[in-house]
Amino acid sequence: MGNKTTACFTGALALASCATANAVSQPEGGGFVEDSSLTVLSRNFYFNRDYRKGEQSPTGKAGYAEAWAQAFIARFESGYTEGTVGFGLDAHAMLALKLDSGDGRSGGRSSFDMLPVDRNGNTASNFSKLGGAIKARLFDTELKFGDVFPTTPVVHFGDSRLLPESFTGWTLENTSLAGLKVQGGRLHAMSQPLSSNNRDGFVTFYGGPVDSPWLGYFGGDYQASDNLSLSLYSSRLKDAWDQYYAGVSYKYPITDELTGFTSFNYYKAKDEGQQLLGKFDNDIWSARVGVSYGAHTLALSHQRNQGDNDFDYVRQSDSIYLDNSIQYSDFNSPKERSWMLRYDLDMTAYGVPGLSFMSRYGRGSGIDYSDANGVYMRRDADGNPLTGQKRWERDIEAKYVVQSGSLKDLSLRVRQATTRATAFESDLDEVRLIVEYPLTLL
Repeated sequence: MGNKTTACFTGALALASCATANAVSQPEGGGFVEDSSLTVLSRNFYFNRDYRKGEQSPTGKAGYAEAWAQAFIARFESGYTEGTVGFGLDAHAMLALKLDSGDGRSGGRSSFDMLPVDRNGNTASNFSKLGGAIKARLFDTELKFGDVFPTTPVVHFGDSRLLPESFTGWTLENTSLAGLKVQGGRLHAMSQPLSSNNRDGFVTFYGGPVDSPWLGYFGGDYQASDNLSLSLYSSRLKDAWDQYYAGVSYKYPITDELTGFTSFNYYKAKDEGQQLLGKFDNDIWSARVGVSYGAHTLALSHQRNQGDNDFDYVRQSDSIYLDNSIQYSDFNSPKERSWMLRYDLDMTAYGVPGLSFMSRYGRGSGIDYSDANGVYMRRDADGNPLTGQKRWERDIEAKYVVQSGSLKDLSLRVRQATTRATAFESDLDEVRLIVEYPLTLL
């Protein structure tokens, strides 16, 4: 496996080099070369999750999951050939290497998702991803076909693990009107953080695997003014759901030092077609108000799921723009109401540029699975639907980004989370240590 992985990684870099060499030999395609870039991100990731109620990890061998690994993420992005319609190429190669994760500590087949694990609980020593997309540009419209990384409130690739998630299909983006970005796409496969295969089927976070042929989306973001932004999107996971999203955010400077801000996010999710995830009709929303004063930012948010089922989204993606969706908990269970208080501190004002801190506390209650469908239902030991459930989560984070010198842009990040819940969820303590260093080679 190791030789194959290395070959894949080397092959993608060779692909980028070959594409560049071909473009150089064609003077009419000078834009292809001039606007090309090749970057490599080094990511060192340590992840420890402690199951506080004494549960075993999904491998059944330990009460905690732990992994330490190193990743290299190479991305080549070409410019466009000259002409009315320009053509280009994007390619990526990603390599993950295990540094330490003893058997039974890997958290295999769970939301831990750091390294691949076989049925015996043995952790892979390495794995890789290799992919690319061709692209075309006509005026202010860009079309990509292949392995893509969409960024919308209804379909957003995830990047919270060792390697990022990707999708296979086509995407379209238009920026013809000032302040307006329109996006759409149709995807027929995905690759989760643990998978080397770019042709995996769709998996949702709470409903599990879904035998859906495609996932489509369309919508746009509008920057109405310097202070006001609006978003409107829809998506369909064929034979599973239709999702609709609306978002608005506004900030209002009060003085040079003091700024207020507010935002609102709303999703509606309804079963579609063959109802592969059961029958449901969910409305969930979050609202936030806050204030920034110099180095300090304080925000209060409230979130409600008014539906009878969990609000679901594609597994390990960032396709959930709700204010109370945080490090571990989404606070998206049936009938759940949650509050969160968050504080951020930017140490630039105190003479330490690049250093920042964040802390937040969220609490949810009123969770009721009485009317959940068969896919999302959760029951107690006697087989009765869980009701009256509640939970809380506290997160603390520190991050430092080197501002100058040979190590400029090196980032060090520490994330700690504590969650406590009643019967429907786990009690967890987790720590994530992430060191990233980006290199620009072209």
